[in-house]
Amino acid sequence: MIYLLYGSDTEKSRSKLHELVGSLVKKKPDASHVRITDETFTESSLDEHISGMGLFSQKTIVELDNVFRNKEAKPVVLERLKDIAESENIFVVLEGELNAGEVKKFEKHAEKVQEFDEPHSAEASRGGDFKIFALTDAFGKRDRKQLWVLYTKAKRKNISDEEIHGILFWQIKALFQAKSAKNAKDAGLNPFVYQKSQGFLKNFQETELQTTSSKLVSLYHDARRGIIDFGSGLEMFILSL
Repeated sequence: MIYLLYGSDTEKSRSKLHELVGSLVKKKPDASHVRITDETFTESSLDEHISGMGLFSQKTIVELDNVFRNKEAKPVVLERLKDIAESENIFVVLEGELNAGEVKKFEKHAEKVQEFDEPHSAEASRGGDFKIFALTDAFGKRDRKQLWVLYTKAKRKNISDEEIHGILFWQIKALFQAKSAKNAKDAGLNPFVYQKSQGFLKNFQETELQTTSSKLVSLYHDARRGIIDFGSGLEMFILSL
């Protein structure tokens, strides 16, 4: 069984993800719960969860959290949609923007497909509710003070450190994609995101992009291993930007 949640409004889609997974866990309290990200995805782990059952439970609820950020993961998942849909386990897929062809493939096999769409704009962040993409604007501009202010607002809105890290890492990857491509299509980015990333590139030297990316990757793994507190690590990262 597949549930797909996607679109540019990551705040709403992730909120729906938590709501949906919470509901599934209540309905199936004996089920195990696994989360796979773009960094932890492997084809063998996907195969394992498609065909396997939990050791002490009847089913597994599998979150595929933005695995399409991993370019090797996307074709694998799209090719295995029929098998995923027929699995005894439940797959909840969270993604950003998808093209029409990708959505159509999911619609053939998914129990439910839900889009959460909203323009990626700084103006949208000035509304009554906090918009997480405002963080990427401050990050791309290397506006340390504004990024810090937005980070504290995000924390007050109970947005997790992991989600904040994820959106910052998404932006650094978009910068790399925009830097190495002549247009949005070649970069695999939304035209608006491509244009913004092109503008942000002037704020980073190539070596700084590499260093910043490495810092974010190390922060994620150190936090997962318990070497550093995720929130403290993010604060240090922002203040060193």
